[in-house]
Amino acid sequence: MNYTELAIQIKTWATELGFQQAGITSTDLSADEVHLLSWLDQGMHGQMDYMQRHGTRRSRPADLVPGTVRVISLRMDYLPADASHPANVLGKPALAYVSRYATGRDYHKLIRGRLQSLADRIEQSVGQFGYRAFTDSAPVLEKALARNAGLGWIGKHSNLINPKAGSWFFLGEIYTDLPLPVDPPFNEQHCGTCSACIDICPTGAIIGPYQVDARKCISYLTIELRESIPEHLRPLIGNRIYGCDDCQLVCPWNRFAKNTEEKDFRVRHGLDEAKLTDLFEWTEQQFLQRTEGSAIRRIGYECWLRNIAIALGNAPTSTRIIETLSLHEHHPSELVREHVRWALERHVTV
Repeated sequence: MNYTELAIQIKTWATELGFQQAGITSTDLSADEVHLLSWLDQGMHGQMDYMQRHGTRRSRPADLVPGTVRVISLRMDYLPADASHPANVLGKPALAYVSRYATGRDYHKLIRGRLQSLADRIEQSVGQFGYRAFTDSAPVLEKALARNAGLGWIGKHSNLINPKAGSWFFLGEIYTDLPLPVDPPFNEQHCGTCSACIDICPTGAIIGPYQVDARKCISYLTIELRESIPEHLRPLIGNRIYGCDDCQLVCPWNRFAKNTEEKDFRVRHGLDEAKLTDLFEWTEQQFLQRTEGSAIRRIGYECWLRNIAIALGNAPTSTRIIETLSLHEHHPSELVREHVRWALERHVTV
């Protein structure tokens, strides 16, 4: 079999399936494993216990999928062209800010389907082969693999940056037993002396270059954490109710970012600039209906209300906000009630 020719075909097929770039790398992540284990030892993963539980399977692809010798890494742009500019929403505290990757369809479903289609094309060409496809769905060091496959470098904010496309893209991988030729890794660092992402982080979660303490990260707090959000961090969250994009917004390399052409990533239900009060009034049934097929649904209705309550507590005082918060003052969930009480106390004039 001509694996060199197959690698070229794979990249062509990937483009035809909507990916902007594909690269191929080996399974060696030994240097990144040292960083991962140190990060875990310091407890910076917070309550994401699965990261500790998976241990080195994340940095040893063949342990996760026996027989793996190569990883096909791919990226797909996601920034919706029809969305309100993030800065306009962040500057209006009565509006809700939703991380731009989550305003449309759940990327897991779309990318997983495209990865399967790519695997099907490979199988049609070479016959049955060993593989597994992932997109943020298993213990995979996706950014390190993407860097090793030549797709970009890992910035000081820990996101992958491509010199021609910025960082507004998703990653996906196919672990395979095909001994494909590997691409040159992207070993250059182009962040230089820039510290914009470190300086802008609302909660100081980027504690140093290439070091993110998830316990302070707004994305972790609003999406991964299922408990009470620490009080001292609540005022810093502002109006961000699902994730945070500040470190990407300020990155100078994102002047090269491209808007997505994927229709499924277009904004749904006006979530690019919705009013906090409107979202807080959604019933659980409305929440489930309007987040169907969306990544947002995974946090559940309780955390949805928790997050919005904090944002309402950070908004300028108004009768409308106080009345809206009062709707859930006696909510069955203590988690919701606690955050509503905190928010209402912020609007009480002493």
